[in-house]
Amino acid sequence: MEKVQCNGSTICYVDQGQGEPVILLHGFCGSSAYWEQVLPYLQGFRVIVPDLRGHGRSDAPMGSYTIEQMADDVLLLMDELDIPKAALLGHSLGGYIALSFAQRYASRLNGFGLIHSTGYPDSDEAKEKRVKAVSSIQGEGITAFVDGLVPGLFAPDTKETKPECIQRAKEIGYLTPPQGAIGAALAMRERPDRRDVLSASTLPILLVAGEKDGLIPAERTFTTDHDNVTRIVIEGAGHMSMMETPEKLGEVISSFMGRLEQE
Repeated sequence: MEKVQCNGSTICYVDQGQGEPVILLHGFCGSSAYWEQVLPYLQGFRVIVPDLRGHGRSDAPMGSYTIEQMADDVLLLMDELDIPKAALLGHSLGGYIALSFAQRYASRLNGFGLIHSTGYPDSDEAKEKRVKAVSSIQGEGITAFVDGLVPGLFAPDTKETKPECIQRAKEIGYLTPPQGAIGAALAMRERPDRRDVLSASTLPILLVAGEKDGLIPAERTFTTDHDNVTRIVIEGAGHMSMMETPEKLGEVISSFMGRLEQE
């Protein structure tokens, strides 16, 4: 992996291929490794995949983070790589970051998208769960927390037919610094409602939902339906289509990128 300084922290990233640039942002307690099975389906594009602040091999400063701060990391990464415009696609937490970026830096985007993510803010119940997550990480450690978190990210069928996917997601999650998971959990808790970013944007938008996503159902992803919006439901996938159905997700992203090239 390569690395760069962003907002005083080191951000590590993968940068591969040539062509229209697309930046892929992973979810909570993930890393760039979440996308490893999708990358082979994105030939013909320049794909940049960072480890978000607090995750993977990137720095994990102490204290709470903000979604805006994490989006600014992406902006500085683009500046360092001399990328004037790119497509920005975010999974779950990464989608919240993509929305913040699109709200403030739309001129730097050719298009953006949410993959198993939503423009809704946390409900009161979800905010309580974030606090419990912080307590769990502080009291029991990241390994126990990830063991409890990961199985629920997958479709019920996946647990039976592809147990190796769950194991791989756990292995990636174990590498999350505890203070990074805490900082990101608090960032998600405080994020605002950004459904208006989706409804007001004239950029090409990709919205991807999993048919069997138990965390973010399709109706919470598909909050707008303008002509510039592509809405896709991936059959059989839960919250982790990049592992459960990587070929399908790769085809969806590749098709979206192809349309951006044409435009």
